Amino acid sequence: MLAYTLMALLFVLGYLCIALEHPLKIDKAASAILTAVLCWTVLVLGEGSLLPAASSGHGVVGELRHHLGEISEILFFLLGAMTIVELIDSHEGFRAITDRIQTRKRVHLLWIVGLLTFFLSAVLDNLTTTIVMVSLLRKLVRGRTERWLYVGIVVIAANAGGAWSPIGDVTTTMLWIGNQITAPGVIAGLFLPSLVCLLVPLLILSLRLKGEAPRQRQRDHLGEAARSTTTAFERNLVLALGIGALLFVPVFKTVTHLPPYMGILFGLGVLWVTTELLHRGKNDEDKHPLSVVGVLRKVDTPSVLFFLGILLAVSSLASAGHLTQVADLLRESLGNIYAINYAIGLLSAVVDNVPLVAGAIKMYPLIEPASLVGAPAAEQAWQAQFVADGTFWELLAYCAGTGGSSLIIGSAAGVAAMGMERIGFFWYLKRVSLLALLGYTAGAATYLGQMALT
Repeated sequence: MLAYTLMALLFVLGYLCIALEHPLKIDKAASAILTAVLCWTVLVLGEGSLLPAASSGHGVVGELRHHLGEISEILFFLLGAMTIVELIDSHEGFRAITDRIQTRKRVHLLWIVGLLTFFLSAVLDNLTTTIVMVSLLRKLVRGRTERWLYVGIVVIAANAGGAWSPIGDVTTTMLWIGNQITAPGVIAGLFLPSLVCLLVPLLILSLRLKGEAPRQRQRDHLGEAARSTTTAFERNLVLALGIGALLFVPVFKTVTHLPPYMGILFGLGVLWVTTELLHRGKNDEDKHPLSVVGVLRKVDTPSVLFFLGILLAVSSLASAGHLTQVADLLRESLGNIYAINYAIGLLSAVVDNVPLVAGAIKMYPLIEPASLVGAPAAEQAWQAQFVADGTFWELLAYCAGTGGSSLIIGSAAGVAAMGMERIGFFWYLKRVSLLALLGYTAGAATYLGQMALT
């Protein structure tokens, strides 16, 4: 019991250090990694009392290897996606998009960025889309604090867009692979609630924002021609291959059934070979910044290490049984599936949504329609919510996917944005969290309205 309590305290203290990164002047990656190591150390030292709650039965080291295998898939995907985006950026490929966004009005830009992120996230995934859109915003808006509000909308839009697509968010993909939801079912059931989740913050901000956003200074054509080491053909080719590589990931997964990180690594390999051949005739000074080797130095490694630390810390709580206990507490105290899902969504803003959804899948088994025959009417009504495309699973996909927007570290999209733009935890809490919460609540209410009309 002492080890169990100590793990929870260590996680809370580590979480506070992450939240207070700027006042403490300690990088969040250091706090996350230290928290992860300490939690797993307490778990292994208290193995005798804590291991029975673990699921695998192979000891703490076996549990660690199991979780690290799952986390590494996310990290390699993140590294591959970030490298591809940086490679496009180094070739100035995003100019093909930014040059077409001519508006400087804050409200117009806000809607363009929000809706573009929403639909792009459904095709790619919320993490990759956030990386792409933050890179685009760096080209469009001058000044980090000015840009942060748009990045906050990107986080909300990316999570909302990922919730209604089976490949848009890792938790939705988990439910899709587990047959709790189907692709047509989740698209039809969650598109409108997810759209409302984005529209509410957009409408509120549209009433507050005025004037024009400061654009990045454009280099004059003579200076650009003198400094640019890429041609228009090279820029367009790398942009097309890079976006194609990102779009190819869900296709690759569907055809081969291999994990998404294999698809992103395949795309990175193709881009790597292409750029090596494309620039083979240039001198080393011009070639190196355009190569994958040169670009890897620009990838934000601290944010990747932060992601590793926070996911490892959360996985230690999953192995020790903390998350299962929280899930059981939700079931006993709330009972109603709508309240349970809403609470899971809010909880996912504090801890990772992946173990929460995994715990919910284990708590509530998938019901076969045939098993409902002959059951009492009240029991049928309850269990019918747990069949494929049932109310519980669809609402879980929405809540777990969008609830994390309430805090900057509540989702993969938020973590990526925080790492790339160095957004402060409390800045996001004061200026974006309430918008995200209102959108999340409005989307959930929209889903309930849909259910009442069917």
